[in-house]
Amino acid sequence: MGDAGAAAAPAATIATRDRIRRILALAAPTTLLAATQVGAQLIEPWLAARQGTLPLAGWALVLPFALLMSQMTAGAMGGGVVSAIARALGAGNRDEAAALATHALVIACGGAALFVVPLVLLPQAVFGLIGGPDTAAAAAVYSAWLFGVGALPTWFANTLASILRGGGRHGLAARGMVGGWLAYPPLAWLLMEPFGMGLAGAGLAYGIAMWGVAALMAAVVLGGGAGFTLSLRTPLRGAYFRRILAVGLLACIMATIANLATILVTAHIARHGPAAVAGYGISARMEFLMIPLAFGVGSALTALVGRAVGGRDWAEARRIAWTGAALALGVTSAIAIPVAIFPAETAALFTSDPAVRVIAAQALGIIAWAMPGFGVGMAFYFAAMGAGRMAWPVAAGLSRIGLAVGGGWLLSDVMGFGLTGQFVAVALGITAYGAICAAAVRPGVWPGRG
Repeated sequence: MGDAGAAAAPAATIATRDRIRRILALAAPTTLLAATQVGAQLIEPWLAARQGTLPLAGWALVLPFALLMSQMTAGAMGGGVVSAIARALGAGNRDEAAALATHALVIACGGAALFVVPLVLLPQAVFGLIGGPDTAAAAAVYSAWLFGVGALPTWFANTLASILRGGGRHGLAARGMVGGWLAYPPLAWLLMEPFGMGLAGAGLAYGIAMWGVAALMAAVVLGGGAGFTLSLRTPLRGAYFRRILAVGLLACIMATIANLATILVTAHIARHGPAAVAGYGISARMEFLMIPLAFGVGSALTALVGRAVGGRDWAEARRIAWTGAALALGVTSAIAIPVAIFPAETAALFTSDPAVRVIAAQALGIIAWAMPGFGVGMAFYFAAMGAGRMAWPVAAGLSRIGLAVGGGWLLSDVMGFGLTGQFVAVALGITAYGAICAAAVRPGVWPGRG
């Protein structure tokens, strides 16, 4: 779609109140899903901590890779799927939407392989590059089960959910995923403690839950739940792959950059010992909880912005993005600000190890203040996927890793501020990410008047 053609804005201006209502109507079910996912993910480090400091440190090493898979499947490549299907439907082409859905499932198979090969076949080598040998050994066992059993169903489940969201069926997408996240914590506890599997039990529990979700989602989509009939016999075409990958691949690169920042920061912190890795892991989990919270609003933004762009109404697309970002700020602040005010109390919820608690509280007391800005940035990121305008979010991701890693080295090592300097650098990186993503949503980048 050329920018010249995008200058036309045929639709009448929608009142802000109606725009909020439209966003909330689509966001409500996904926000419920996000709340369920957040609850499950908060229980996860608590269960890992019950196994001891070393298993908690091993869990922290795997965390960025698990988050990366979740972000790629749901928000990144999933956003590419939602954007492509929403734009096809916005142009009134249901057959094209169905073909895009089939191509998305093929992409999901390739995406799962990217995690299985290094993290199931070579986990000790991968984690040995980040943490010490003992921590890497704990991480390797967990990783082998988590990705060996869970990678493929996670890609299928979230891709199928994205197909439903692209068709405007956010409620159907959320209901299936909620069931999986509700089942995961009790199943993880059962396998980890009564069955004595330790961290491996958490990985197996996750895989079992995701296989159940994938089966349910497949039945819904194949039954026409997305609003169009999907055929697995659709001939594969490069143009359809490119339509999804043009947004999804860039978004996956951004998710990789975001998690690479966490991986490199973790590797830098590892020299302070397993307690430091475990403490920062708790903070990183809280940081990345902003993503599912923002995703509740963001998934609606991807679909609504995609449809507005499909109808060549760029001015409305920008209004939707800014309205959604304001909503995301409120949602993420409700979690992040109390954590920032009470970091020690928050850390105590996850671990009884005094050394881990001190470091986690220190990290949370600095980084949590920046977390609402991260939520705003994520909302604009999801909106940018709907618009197909990803250059600025990529720049934001690069700025984040540059500040978190390079700034961490400067403040921590060169200037001698230690862990405090590293945590300040992480907060600065998050803040820059939100600011740059917000700066992109203007007429000069998103075409059109108004």
